[in-house]
Amino acid sequence: MQQLQLFEENTLTQPTQRATRYTDRDRLEDKFASRRREELQLASLVSYVGNKEIPILRLYRYKEAFAFRFVEEFIARLGLDEEDYLFDPFCGMGTTLFAASQKGIPAIGIDRLPVAVFVSRTLPLFYTLQPGQVKETFEQLRERVQQAPPAPVALDVAIMQVAFPPDTLLMLRKWKTVIDDLTPPLKDIFLLLFFSILEPCSFTSKDGQFLRLVRNKQAASPEAALRRKVNEAEQDIQRVRGLKWNWAPRPAAYLGDARDLSDIPFERQPTAIITSPPYVNRYDYTRTYSLELCFHFVRNFAELKAIRFGILRSHIESKVETHEQPPHPAVREVVDILRAKGKALNNPRIPDMITGYFVDMEKVLCEWARILAPGAKVAMVVDNVRFEGELSPVDLVLSEMAEEAGFQVEQITVARYKGNSSQQMGKYGRVPVRESIVLWRKL
Repeated sequence: MQQLQLFEENTLTQPTQRATRYTDRDRLEDKFASRRREELQLASLVSYVGNKEIPILRLYRYKEAFAFRFVEEFIARLGLDEEDYLFDPFCGMGTTLFAASQKGIPAIGIDRLPVAVFVSRTLPLFYTLQPGQVKETFEQLRERVQQAPPAPVALDVAIMQVAFPPDTLLMLRKWKTVIDDLTPPLKDIFLLLFFSILEPCSFTSKDGQFLRLVRNKQAASPEAALRRKVNEAEQDIQRVRGLKWNWAPRPAAYLGDARDLSDIPFERQPTAIITSPPYVNRYDYTRTYSLELCFHFVRNFAELKAIRFGILRSHIESKVETHEQPPHPAVREVVDILRAKGKALNNPRIPDMITGYFVDMEKVLCEWARILAPGAKVAMVVDNVRFEGELSPVDLVLSEMAEEAGFQVEQITVARYKGNSSQQMGKYGRVPVRESIVLWRKL
């Protein structure tokens, strides 16, 4: 209630020019007002925090994920069961796939980030192991690691040159060598545990838009950090054996692009989507997860850069072709205002990022309309954004674009209101920004 009161009070303090000119964003607010509702109790479910208590999922911190309980909640709301086929086109760490499997629901997911696909594929492997198996393998690796040669990594990437104490980097590379010598599934299991210790063993922190350097941070010992993760894994293997989960066959996860689903081996037409695309918030996943990428998935900076410019254009280095224009009038409205600000923008690439994002999402929605079964249901978490005082109602824009692609907008559920940066509030006032769950149905 306090959060709602804050929204009502501060809505009255928005800049006066928005009150005197009826904009396309105002039109969208009016159009979808009757289908918008608040369920602020969902706020804790649209973030990763809830996964910290879920066995197996807690082993790897993918901070952009939503919670396991969110997927459970919307599987129930959408009325999904074993006869459905659930698709997550931005699967991240695989929370949707994991929860669907636990409910006995066949599922498939894709992502453009290789480490995300790897984590999605690997997490279900943990419940195939016997208690003590991970710990026993760790002790065998520990006996060999000192004599192992260091594994090759992408050392020409700038962050790799400053992220670790030299001795720590050497030992991590040795651990990578002995892990690479394992056979599946233990190789994948230990690679995931290894990726999970890279941040604590470094001077870095997954914080905001980038992987930030924290110079006063105490880097953990690789052996000690890995031992802690092994112990957590053993605890979770024991816990899941005691849970009465109705496991479906292991869900499928593929490296793929939601803008073009022509190569994805769907078993049949999906009947539902539960997902959350990257937010148009300047975050670059190839930077946030650069340590994992550089230790295993890329050999050099050129390969890392190729991934960076191949993911959905939600980050500040996004490039836009001269022929690409905002695909919706409300987006064009925001982009034109921001371009007119010129040097007043704290980054001149923001208009291109916004343009590229919505051009990409238009392709995504058209692909969903093409591959989904008639009557298929969509639940998607999206975040509105504000740059230089200009609010982009992502939830409403995407909903109208979805209508044009062949969906019916059934509801827009506000899960929480988020604040603005202190810089924005100082210049433009406090304007709460929605994080919403859009609910659509394919016609």
